[in-house]
Parts: sequence; C-alpha cells; structure tokens
Amino acid sequence: MRGQGAIIFLIVFFAVLMASLAMPEIPPGQTLYGLLGIPETDYLILGVSATVLMMAVFNGVVYGVIVWLLFTFGTAFMKRKSPASPS
Repeated sequence: MRGQGAIIFLIVFFAVLMASLAMPEIPPGQTLYGLLGIPETDYLILGVSATVLMMAVFNGVVYGVIVWLLFTFGTAFMKRKSPASPS
C-alpha cells in the first residue's frame, strides 16, 4: 500500500522530535546545528528555545529518513522473497 512509508516517517519524526526536546543532546542534531554556524539563541518558540527546537527537528528528520529507508528496502526485500501468489 502506498503511503505507509510516509506514515512510518511521520511517526518516527514526531517521536524523535519529542524525545529530542526532552534531551537535546541526542546526536546528530547538535552537530548539524553547529555545522550551520548559526549562533545559539534564547528566543522562545512555543516555550522552547529556538536552538533546541532546531536540533530536535534535525534529529527527527535524520532518524525519520533512516527508518523510512529501512522500511522501504525491507518491504521491497520481503516482496521479492515471498512466493508468487496464484492468479
């Protein structure tokens, strides 16, 4: 079914986003933020520091893409391995 990968990505994205808001030191968000060279700020967005929010978004995207790729390749592999269904 099409769209399952998008749902998997969104679930992982939001789960990692929430976890990263609680623990912003989860890699690689802090490293990616540092590579951009943007100075840290205390500006609050919905009560969360903009810097922490950006690190959490980076983490959500990175881990979401990784899990989405694993899901996509896993389902393609399973379809190839399954016996052909009779028509």
